[in-house]
Amino acid sequence: MEILANFCPIVSTNMKIMLRSFVILVCLSFFTANANAQLQWKEVEPGIWKATAGVPEKITLLSVANVTPAKNALQQLPAAQFPLAKDEITSRVVDGKVYLKFPLVKEEELFGLGLNFKTVAQRGRVSQLHMDHYGGKDDGRTHAPVPFYVSSRGYGVLIDAARYITVYAGSAVRVDSKNPPELMDRNTNKNWDSSPYSDAVEILVPASGVDIYIFGGPTAMNAVQRYNLFNGGGYLPPKWGLGFTQRVPTLYSQSDILREANEFEAHNFPLDFIGVEPGWHSMAYPCTFEWDATRFPDPKGFINSLLQKGIRANLWLNPYVSPKSSLYPKVKPFSGSHTVWNGIVTDFTIPEARNIFKEHFIKNHISLGVSGYKMDENDGYDKWLWPDVATFPSGTSAEQMRQIYGLQMQKMTDEWYREQNQRTYGLVRASNAGASNLPYVIYNDYYSHPDFITALVNSSFIGVLWTPEVRASKSAEEWVRRMQSVCFSPMAMLNAWADGTKPWSFPEVEKAVQEVATLRMRLLPYLYSTFAQYHFEGKPPFRSMNLVDGFAYAPQVTAGKLDATLNPYEAKTKSDLKDQYMMGDNILVAPVFAGEKSRKVYLPAGKWYDFYTGKLAGENQVITVQAELEKIPLFVRDGGLVPMVPARRQAPKAGEVLPLEVRVYGTAPGTFTLYDDDGTTFNFEKGAYNKVELKSANRSMSAPANGKPFGYDKKVTWTFMTK
Repeated sequence: MEILANFCPIVSTNMKIMLRSFVILVCLSFFTANANAQLQWKEVEPGIWKATAGVPEKITLLSVANVTPAKNALQQLPAAQFPLAKDEITSRVVDGKVYLKFPLVKEEELFGLGLNFKTVAQRGRVSQLHMDHYGGKDDGRTHAPVPFYVSSRGYGVLIDAARYITVYAGSAVRVDSKNPPELMDRNTNKNWDSSPYSDAVEILVPASGVDIYIFGGPTAMNAVQRYNLFNGGGYLPPKWGLGFTQRVPTLYSQSDILREANEFEAHNFPLDFIGVEPGWHSMAYPCTFEWDATRFPDPKGFINSLLQKGIRANLWLNPYVSPKSSLYPKVKPFSGSHTVWNGIVTDFTIPEARNIFKEHFIKNHISLGVSGYKMDENDGYDKWLWPDVATFPSGTSAEQMRQIYGLQMQKMTDEWYREQNQRTYGLVRASNAGASNLPYVIYNDYYSHPDFITALVNSSFIGVLWTPEVRASKSAEEWVRRMQSVCFSPMAMLNAWADGTKPWSFPEVEKAVQEVATLRMRLLPYLYSTFAQYHFEGKPPFRSMNLVDGFAYAPQVTAGKLDATLNPYEAKTKSDLKDQYMMGDNILVAPVFAGEKSRKVYLPAGKWYDFYTGKLAGENQVITVQAELEKIPLFVRDGGLVPMVPARRQAPKAGEVLPLEVRVYGTAPGTFTLYDDDGTTFNFEKGAYNKVELKSANRSMSAPANGKPFGYDKKVTWTFMTK
């Protein structure tokens, strides 16, 4: 530009400025034309398409998760067409940021966009998907800010960037919109709305480029299945992971913990694994990851004593390395510029750093028999986590590190256990896209019981697991209600780290609490088969009603007769159903909260039956159920089969053969795929498992394959609940 101007020495200064401006405009026009080039979509797996805008960064969510798609399972899903008009999907790369736009139609609803606690339907909302402790409002700052949304029209969209992504989910109105909102005068029109209709999802990604994935349907459930299977299929926990777990107070010693295990046995209360909290470290906040010799003088003997009782040990940690740890000098060259609680922050994107941790953890924990970890405080807050000005030796930015840190920790610890051919199951505070096949359940310090159930509903859209853990209660009623919910979730956990509460801390409801915990144990064949479905088919084990056939989003909700497609909620709502959910294909769970004398339950199309009595509850309608303190309301679809085992305190061990009862509900003929394997190893990934078909019409169970694990008696007891 300067050279061009200097060829004309007689040109005035103003003319030079005009010439520079002209050249800049030409350059910007060229850049914008290229930036607006139409995305090129390629089908990378059946029903899954990928396109690239700009130049993606090296560190992305899926690159950290290092996913391997479950190709065979993806091929079994219904065929899907590209679900959107390609010319209505636009991308621009401007000022080092990617601007994306996807179309929406009038009746469309959106779900997902992170682990939300108060809302299910996301259309009309603005979110900045930012890894953080949940702060009480759905604004994108959450433990799993997964940039994936699912449409009621039967497709999903994933933005694979480890950045703070801003999503305008049908909340921004463009001047060039083909479907502008109706112009209203607030002075005279009572229908004036501060959030007018928008026909687009617009997304701002603060990166030079990004990979975009679209997951076809034809149903919303199919889109979620494709997403989970693309990420390797859902995780199948060890059987013991689906039993009951108690996390003990912070400073409990090994003798305190063994005494607690004996108390559970004396109360005949289920217990499969115990959570050992920060006191096992010789220093915590920051952590040494080394046993405290005073409280745990014999770690191996302690773990062996638990194992002899059939109980596993799960160790608490946060990732910040204390100067007093033997790990400190080894990982300091691979750590960031800022500390957390005076502990260094290891850059786990560097293989050498991961190997140092691996050697230490296997030697000091896993080889002793430790069965898993609770990985705390790898999510937020801003005031104590590393700041966005921090630097890391790999060159990964602080923002990217925040988005991926929990995901990276999940991935590396999962690999350690896979190398031992042992399944693990633990807890984490931070997760993201790509985590479906990782062995962790999310939890947090927030404590609203209703919001915990909303989070459980939302987890089903984004490929993560969530537990509505129990910690404390203001009353016996609240205690039993929380325990009922947690026993119908991915991890039945009492987290007593702060106050040492026990399941029997409210003696007046001890029997009710024990009964629901025992019911969970009896349902292990059903629950384990449901998690197998998550692994092999991609269906979430606990799922939103919006993913269920016959309970789809109602585009035009008006009062009047219920209709499974057009009006399933009467005049209730826009698909924001957040206080009930499905456990597997057959069981509808409707938790009750403290203070409620009754509650409404929305039953999908088809007949539904009371789990406890087998009586008809309703069909395609809203019902009101009375809140019995001893029972959590459960309903089973017509023809639903529910396999159960006798009451027991612990999950079955490999080689055990248990009696099997199959409950049958309704009058329609039903089938159920009962799954089994050894319950602890990854041998099932090599075919060492059984799937048998249960059929109510002729009271039959197909023959299990010889030479493969199967822990049920071939003589089945059939119980027809509906008389």
